[in-house]
Amino acid sequence: MPISLTPSDVVAGLAFLLSAYATWKTVQFNDRQKSLLESQEKLNQRLLEKEDAESISDKKADLGATFIKLGSSNYRLKIWNKGKVSARNVAVEFPEGNDCIIESEIGEKFPLEILDTHQSVELIAAVHMGTKRKHAIKLLWADDFSQSNEKIVYPTL
Repeated sequence: MPISLTPSDVVAGLAFLLSAYATWKTVQFNDRQKSLLESQEKLNQRLLEKEDAESISDKKADLGATFIKLGSSNYRLKIWNKGKVSARNVAVEFPEGNDCIIESEIGEKFPLEILDTHQSVELIAAVHMGTKRKHAIKLLWADDFSQSNEKIVYPTL
């Protein structure tokens, strides 16, 4: 028994093949769309995290300290605020001991009521041959982010 193909059988077969191809392409498109949505969701999450971090940094003061040399033998300890808000009730401690900053300087200037953005304060340092080259300095302050911030810095001579 020979198989006879009529023109309608050929058209039906082509329609079936076209339908199968369209279904396959739709599945591919949906996979790409899903991948794009996942990528977009990750990007949105990262943008939200970045915005949260910027929001937090907009409320923080960022204090630092370094020794600066003036002339041949005069040194100062410079404490500055490079954050975006003012630091309040700034205090300085020396966890490993203080052998170079004059105590009367610390007593006169600290606790400092307000240290504005890009403002600094300098303390006279009495440097001699036996002075350590690296000092641990603990900076304590309050700002819009927290009432008790602290940072330990290690300036060197």
